[in-house]
Amino acid sequence: MIAEIHESWKPYLENEFEKPYFKDLMTFVTSEYENNQCFPPKDQIFSAFDYCTFEDLKVVIIGQDPYHGFGQANGLCFSVNDGVKHPPSLVNIFKEIETDLSEAYPITGNLERWAEQGVLLLNATLTVRAHEAGSHQKQGWETFTDAVIKIVSEKKKNTVFLLWGGYAKKKVKLIDVAKHKVFASGHPSPLSANRGYWFGNKNFSKTNQYLNEVEKKSIQW
Repeated sequence: MIAEIHESWKPYLENEFEKPYFKDLMTFVTSEYENNQCFPPKDQIFSAFDYCTFEDLKVVIIGQDPYHGFGQANGLCFSVNDGVKHPPSLVNIFKEIETDLSEAYPITGNLERWAEQGVLLLNATLTVRAHEAGSHQKQGWETFTDAVIKIVSEKKKNTVFLLWGGYAKKKVKLIDVAKHKVFASGHPSPLSANRGYWFGNKNFSKTNQYLNEVEKKSIQW
């Protein structure tokens, strides 16, 4: 599974691959996929890194767990495969884009198009057992993805970090806010959005405004 990470990331992550926690994690994940139905498909576990190369990265969005229903998860946080009904959080993300940017609501919930423009769609936990939310938490994934955030913070500059909800906001301690831009808001889930913590955050226009200020190409959301 390690070899599936895009070549551009390997120089920065190879030290993580050698650590005992990561080897234990891979043993756990291999066993889970052999003995249970797990998501995303094994060849898509590291899709966030495959679609967003280290060189192209300019925005990081942090999710928590992959979707745990059949056919949904594709290795990119908040993203679902083409033709899959949009989950409630993704619906609210797209509604905010509609009002923030005056864009039409997207037909597909597949966010590969974002990743290919330099958006790292990183779940804190990269795998999950079918229909069991949180089932692969605290096995080592969080240690790995925290390391990814730290590495991006250290090695890149002028990156936008979008921290949505309490869990993601805690990751700010891993980010050098003097050299990067952080936009935080409530989570797009209905519980948070309906309480007024999501809609109107304008994270998408703010991101593009900042990218333009640092002479980077804006994202076509």
